[in-house]
Amino acid sequence: MDQEVFHVRDSRTLKAVAHPLRVRLLGELRANGSATATELAARLGESSGSTSYHLRQLARYGFLEQDPDRRDRRERRWRAIHRFTSWSDVEMAATAEGREAAAFLRRRQLEKLAADVENFERERDLWSEEWVEAAGMSDLVVRLSPATVADLYERVSALFIEAGERDRDDPDARQVSVLLAAHPRRDDPAAGHA
Repeated sequence: MDQEVFHVRDSRTLKAVAHPLRVRLLGELRANGSATATELAARLGESSGSTSYHLRQLARYGFLEQDPDRRDRRERRWRAIHRFTSWSDVEMAATAEGREAAAFLRRRQLEKLAADVENFERERDLWSEEWVEAAGMSDLVVRLSPATVADLYERVSALFIEAGERDRDDPDARQVSVLLAAHPRRDDPAAGHA
């Protein structure tokens, strides 16, 4: 991937990825590297015609490109251009299309987290004690300002990217789903109205 983050600025582009199959295709390519429409269809239980169409749409909006390192005259190999997608919820809230796309993607992140947790629980006995001990989540509640939350997102994301580079060749390393979430709570007795 050539760039770390695709900063989506318009609701039409965000809406292009806010589709059940497209978001799965993009996730597959980001997690597992380049693939053909046929390979992705087999992995996701879809038709190659459907995956091919949606891959072209993702490319049209700047999420994917043909893999320049792996040209195949018979079939295109696609790759993700960016590691992450980001957007401003304030900018997206300006249109109904943007609000709907951002809400869909947030729900998709939650669904993916729930699926990852359920898969881990189902396969817990297949993992080493070290992985069982390391895996998990936290539900901290702390008082923070919006600026601090934004700063923490940047710093924590950078730490995970750095750690991923460090562990790239470690035989014990596995893909790990990491979801960062921070939402203010109205039930904070010390807070007034925002």
